[in-house]
Amino acid sequence: MSHHNTAFHQLLKPVSRHEFESLAKIHHCGQKLRSATRWDQFIGMFVSQISDRQSLRDIHSNLEAQRHKLYHLGAKPIARSTLARLNEKQPAELYQSLFGKLLARCKNTPGKHKFRFKNPLYSLDASAIDLAMNLFPWAAHRDDTANVKLSVGLNHGTLIPEFVALSDGNESDMIEGRKFDFPKGSIVAFDKGYFDYEWYKTLTNKGIFFVTRLRSNAVYEIHADYPVKPNSGVLADQDIQPNSAHALKRGAPAMRRVVYHCSETDKTYEFLTNNFDLSAKTIAGIYKDRWQVELFFKAIKQSLSIKTFLGRSRNAVMTQIWIAMTVYLLVAYARYAARSGWTVLRMLRVLQMNLFERKTLQEVLNPSPPDPCKNEPQMRLVI
Repeated sequence: MSHHNTAFHQLLKPVSRHEFESLAKIHHCGQKLRSATRWDQFIGMFVSQISDRQSLRDIHSNLEAQRHKLYHLGAKPIARSTLARLNEKQPAELYQSLFGKLLARCKNTPGKHKFRFKNPLYSLDASAIDLAMNLFPWAAHRDDTANVKLSVGLNHGTLIPEFVALSDGNESDMIEGRKFDFPKGSIVAFDKGYFDYEWYKTLTNKGIFFVTRLRSNAVYEIHADYPVKPNSGVLADQDIQPNSAHALKRGAPAMRRVVYHCSETDKTYEFLTNNFDLSAKTIAGIYKDRWQVELFFKAIKQSLSIKTFLGRSRNAVMTQIWIAMTVYLLVAYARYAARSGWTVLRMLRVLQMNLFERKTLQEVLNPSPPDPCKNEPQMRLVI
């Protein structure tokens, strides 16, 4: 079988080598690289992400073992010291730009969310990536903690993070969340950490719908109170106008309050939205489906290398995280080739053991059952 049919080669197909080299020239500092290229760095770090290599020595040994397969990708094993130096010194912005280029190409991946409405559905959330305070003092968050914050707007139809930002751990979730330019007509679900009447007004003016939780101390007046179906879980469906001094100053728009009792958790939730057309139960379902973004964070933290870092500088940490995000993006893009029901997390685990198999990605993810006719004949004991 041709070397071009390795799972790794299939996974990297959306990456244009010409485009990569153009970005590498833009995001370069210092003298010309001699012993290794940014492509060698990218391939080495990419392999380490999927194969869960935890040290520079481990990465180098693994790359040496796959030297002949790396050759066909236009790469070569990279020395430990060289990889460490590139991670520390060469701008991480290369991989941020690469992620952006790939994202533009991957947005059209086939996919559909679970709801009947056709609006694009997103979940917005942020998660802290913890760092050791004594090793990463530049990332100090409090007196005893250090981290960086990963903000994501996840498309529920494709499970692709279409909006991504990395920031300091002490930065409010709102700062990066407000920068994401969600498409007109989309629905965005987020928790109370993004509660901001002024932002709600901006989203409404842009034609973007949102679903979030209502704060317990919110002050509002009820403009309309609609009847609800018994035994539906919906306890109230109201049109409201926030009218506290803070809300009025921020220009809070008219909104909808949905009170829903979840039989699974036996808890009652108050939702806030600017969508007046969908059913109250669908509004509750949209917020519940926000769990998809939690599964995303679980996938990258459990299956990609963003817990142990290979360098201590901010640039090295950002390099590793942006490459991890690129790995996730490419696997999510390839997800449509997997059997129905496969998650990105499961695909990452399968690829971890089959990355350099001389098979197409389709064959790795959907192995054919063994042919009984090709089984070796069993030995028979003759008495």
